[in-house]
Amino acid sequence: MVPDLSRVKGEYFHDIMHQPQALQETVAGLAVNSGLESLVARVHRGEFRVIVLTGMGSSFHGLHPLRLELIQQGILVVAVETSELIHYESGLLSPDTLLVAVSQSGQSAEVIRLLELNFGKSPLIAITNTAESPLAMRADALVLTRAGTEFSVSCKTYVTALAALSWLGDVLCGRALQESRQELQCAAPAVWEYLERWKQHVLEFYELLHDVQHLFLVGRGASLAAVGTGALIIKESTHFHAEGMSSAAFRHGPFEMLCDGVFVLDFAGARKTRELNVGLLRDIREQQARGELIGEDASFAPCALAAVPPAIAPILEILPVQLLTLALSLRFGREPGRFALATKVTTKE
Repeated sequence: MVPDLSRVKGEYFHDIMHQPQALQETVAGLAVNSGLESLVARVHRGEFRVIVLTGMGSSFHGLHPLRLELIQQGILVVAVETSELIHYESGLLSPDTLLVAVSQSGQSAEVIRLLELNFGKSPLIAITNTAESPLAMRADALVLTRAGTEFSVSCKTYVTALAALSWLGDVLCGRALQESRQELQCAAPAVWEYLERWKQHVLEFYELLHDVQHLFLVGRGASLAAVGTGALIIKESTHFHAEGMSSAAFRHGPFEMLCDGVFVLDFAGARKTRELNVGLLRDIREQQARGELIGEDASFAPCALAAVPPAIAPILEILPVQLLTLALSLRFGREPGRFALATKVTTKE
């Protein structure tokens, strides 16, 4: 029986479909203000011993591509969850540390504690979707996303934060911003091209996920952003357990779980390690478990992504997971994205 797709057309669904417009508006609004220009100049003069990247949930996972980009440019960088930074790694906060904090609301419990703890210490670059938030108001430089309001699960705010972080990386590394903007402008059309086939993709995922008991997401490099965020949004939008980890870590233990009830989403990722990821999928299938590759070479249509510049590849990688959450919700009779226990803004540590 064909499932009734109208059951997924709630507020979360509309947020997913609004992502191209949110990306377009965010990219159009990116600009280097005086505060950011001053901090970038200090980075280039070598005045900071380390750059600390911090966030919670999808805001933290989305930092992976920027972290890798800065490392490749020879910049010492540390990524740490805000909850750990404020309680166990606060020694990183000092005048010679540049702090980059991501929070869609700019007012979660951990962010408020960080702002109190960091007062008079590290210069702060904020990436947020809320211009009037404490994070935005207290930052030395602000990069604002323009995702609009969001119902529950991070989707618009996540992809726009990825775009803003990619742009920030180019600013920090001294790249030509006109070229950066041109690359990022490719994101909205590519996202729309994928999402316009949402009905077919959801139905194919629905059939693929019959009798699934355990769901894993694996990848390497910049794909770890989609791996971590994907597992998180599956849990909170469908109440189905999923686990995200590196492809290498999957071989160190979870590989033993492989059976017909296990399904693995394997992100092909950058060419540097693509053969390793493809090889993992081959080994998974040899153990009679199920899995599909996500990437431009994928044979399963809902996992096939357009070939795009590396800067926007992480944006496209999350899209199959978003539509998979709709299919899982159909499987288990839930309204996707409606919170039963959580709130949009986490106000308790």
